[in-house]
Amino acid sequence: MTQEQKLTVGLAFTGSFCTFAKIKEVTAQLAKQNMRIVPIYSFHVQNMDTRFGTAEEFRKDIETITGEKGLCTIQEAEPIGPTGYLDALIIAPCTGNTMAKLCAGITDSPVLMAAKAHLRNEKPLILSISTNDALGMNFKNIGMLMNMKHIYFVPFGQDHYKKKTNSMIAHTDLIHETLEAALQGRQLQPVILGPQPVE
Repeated sequence: MTQEQKLTVGLAFTGSFCTFAKIKEVTAQLAKQNMRIVPIYSFHVQNMDTRFGTAEEFRKDIETITGEKGLCTIQEAEPIGPTGYLDALIIAPCTGNTMAKLCAGITDSPVLMAAKAHLRNEKPLILSISTNDALGMNFKNIGMLMNMKHIYFVPFGQDHYKKKTNSMIAHTDLIHETLEAALQGRQLQPVILGPQPVE
């Protein structure tokens, strides 16, 4: 892709709120590249205030970074399919709940509708997982998604193997590199990395 051509990338947020500070940093890094970033918010991200910040504050920060108004409804996300305007879609963070629904073909949020609509166009869907049950109830879903066409994973590892033995989280510093590989039809390897540093 030449300098004149500008990628349009969807960046969808689901409710692993503890990762939001890192995800904002990644959003800022991506925004410095030659791409337009379209934010997409799950209903939880739009409405839930947590100890990590308010929903309104997060959305304002993301829209300031990207310069784009986010997609907040299923109706707003659906045209991604027929118009095909995204070159890639990244779900970051991608919760266990989102992975389970993706596997079941459920589209009950803007993020899930965006994923379904985008996959219709056979373009890359990139998952940056963050889930406490990756090695438990969601283990089978990760395996299923790994084997689906056009779905790629940001390399991930256990985030706190002493206190949360089933928990895994993406190495978010590899999101851009994963995106570049996925646009070439490649899964960035190795996809399973060592654990995140334990504090």
